[in-house]
Amino acid sequence: MLLLIALAHAPLFLYVSEPGMISRPESVGILDILLNSIGEIFIDNRSRPLFAVLFGYGLVFMFDKQLSKGKSKIEARKVMKRRSFFLILFGFILAVFIGGQDILMAYGSAGLLVGWLLLRDNKTLMTATTIVTTVFILYIPFLWGFLLEDNGSYGFSSEFSRNDYYLQSFMEALVYFPYIPIFIHLLFPILPSVLIGIWFGRIHLLTNSHQQNKLKMIAIIGILISILGALPFVFVGELWGPSLFLAGVLYGIQVITGTVGGIGYAALFGVLGNRIKEPGWVTNSINALGRRSLTFFVFNEILLVILLSPVSLGLGGILNNTGVTFVAISIWILSVVTASILEKYKISGPLETLMRVLVYK
Repeated sequence: MLLLIALAHAPLFLYVSEPGMISRPESVGILDILLNSIGEIFIDNRSRPLFAVLFGYGLVFMFDKQLSKGKSKIEARKVMKRRSFFLILFGFILAVFIGGQDILMAYGSAGLLVGWLLLRDNKTLMTATTIVTTVFILYIPFLWGFLLEDNGSYGFSSEFSRNDYYLQSFMEALVYFPYIPIFIHLLFPILPSVLIGIWFGRIHLLTNSHQQNKLKMIAIIGILISILGALPFVFVGELWGPSLFLAGVLYGIQVITGTVGGIGYAALFGVLGNRIKEPGWVTNSINALGRRSLTFFVFNEILLVILLSPVSLGLGGILNNTGVTFVAISIWILSVVTASILEKYKISGPLETLMRVLVYK
């Protein structure tokens, strides 16, 4: 999950590259075309819903843990609310003071929006999921069509420039940060993924070894739909030049099917996890990273800012798409190694520890 997010966010820092498709840089060679295509098919708008599914799954486990400690449902719900508020606070610090590409505010607000369903039965949960998902499916392709038409080109310019300096970026982020989660929720269907993650958590789908056949089916169907939904958009700008509105609609379809893809990825990882009976050092290291995912999401974003942002080392003005892909993979490997060292010495992730102090007092 953290690798996919790093790969999705790294190209956003390429501030001297010409815009390609939506937020991706223009391809300047065969390798760039390949990386952009792989990103559009397997990464873009797929890592975010994967994160959302796991977020919803985790809400159920934390809620049930509070009930097992003797708390009432109302008390447990208050704990979930506190955690959501602090996620928003962490996201605010990341977006405004650090300048990273934040998604924590979006998930914190998602927790506030759907957390009440933790108190309801499965029928209510599925009804809400159906209604919310239907609404997103109906409007997102057309919204992106109008956005791209209004933009006047296939791609959006980078939010960074060579002349950026920290105080300017800080003041702009301070003004615009309230709109970040609003725009994310409006343009991308996070809520359906969170709701499906809650349902997965209630039936313990990802960790129940007796549901392997169901997981396999979800993984195959979800990833296949994701690939098929992304393919038409991959050809835009390279082999095909449709109208801006149609290109936006195709991107909207890529976004929607990416939600299904994120669900498929979660199921695939559930299948793989249940198959590993004797984990080796690689698996244990990735597990260690997963147990510290909040810390290392922020850590990865900090390193991306330090290395690529124009207010720091500014490599985003020098490297191409291939270069920042290498940077993202290297940062993730460093995270895996660091997390495994922390695990060896029984040290929790600093942000996980802080979150527990804040939420559970």
